[in-house]
Amino acid sequence: MSTTETEEHKALRAAVSTLGKRHGRTYDREQLWSEAAKLGYLGVNLPEEYGGGGGGISELSIVLEELGAAGCPLLMMVVSPAICGTVIARFGTEAQKQTWLPALADGTRTMAFGITEPDAGSNSHRITTTARKDGTDWLLTGRKVFISGVDLADATLIVGRTEDSRTGRLKPCLFIVPRDAPGFTRRQIDMELQAVEKQFELTLDDVRLPADALVGDEDAGLLQLFAGLNPERIMTAAFAIGMGRYALARAIEYARDRTVWDAPIGAHQAIAHPLAQAHIDLELARLMMQKAAYLYDAGDDVGAGEAANMAKYAAGEACVRAVDQSVHTLGGNGLTREFGLASLITAARVARIAPVSREMILNYVSHQTLGLPKSY
Repeated sequence: MSTTETEEHKALRAAVSTLGKRHGRTYDREQLWSEAAKLGYLGVNLPEEYGGGGGGISELSIVLEELGAAGCPLLMMVVSPAICGTVIARFGTEAQKQTWLPALADGTRTMAFGITEPDAGSNSHRITTTARKDGTDWLLTGRKVFISGVDLADATLIVGRTEDSRTGRLKPCLFIVPRDAPGFTRRQIDMELQAVEKQFELTLDDVRLPADALVGDEDAGLLQLFAGLNPERIMTAAFAIGMGRYALARAIEYARDRTVWDAPIGAHQAIAHPLAQAHIDLELARLMMQKAAYLYDAGDDVGAGEAANMAKYAAGEACVRAVDQSVHTLGGNGLTREFGLASLITAARVARIAPVSREMILNYVSHQTLGLPKSY
């Protein structure tokens, strides 16, 4: 892979940046979503034959990063085109592709993703949502928690488990659950974090689904699941890097103009050096994110898994530090609504926690990359 962006990527980055700056921090989510869709940005990673741009996660991560850097990130991009769109494009039936991919690409339909459970946390092997056969139908039962944007989504791609006929063991499978399916209910979680996209707890009480609700092969197991989780980590990194860049830009602007004694405060190394360090950290995180996206788009799922986890870790840490230093640079002004940074203090920590905690990433690197014994 090249460490410099192609002219096409530079042009995409510039165009999305222009769109983001036009909407800004006080953006209307529906308007921005609609405009981004019309310009082809939401489906840039989806196949051309289904209305997409024919690109990959590399291009989609650029879109999300630049919108974040303009102060208007679209969280559902992580979920709808990146996770759900990718899984359906890779493993869905022709009917599923025809039904969902053009609509995901043009923004007329969205899809949420449900994997996290109250008692499973980051351990996908402990998922208790189960699917059992009833004739040709499936019956899905379980609970999910911290599922983003379910109220906005036409359906949710639910991770359940089915019994392997050969071994009797439970293995993960993916099901498309329409929002109005009988037995499928949601409850909004009261979050301190104020975001456009709300968080929900889901209950599935013998939700009856037709055979064609299953995405892919019921025996494929983890292969299909991680086809969605690797893009999720890459896109979370893009989300975090964009947020960090937005905060840093506000701090740099303030440090150039704010004069307390005889010179702008940005002339003092105690202000300038931490901001420079934050910029370096964000740039390094972006390089790992680009590597992860390149590997994923090239079909190297194993290599992409390692790089995607590292990118998500690096971006989360860089984002938290950038936001913290930016708020600190503004002093009391950093906590005012006028400058729009204080809310990012909470939002930035999401990149450390979701979709997988930094500690679980360190566990992954410890035993997958370094070959150390597992601690769990």
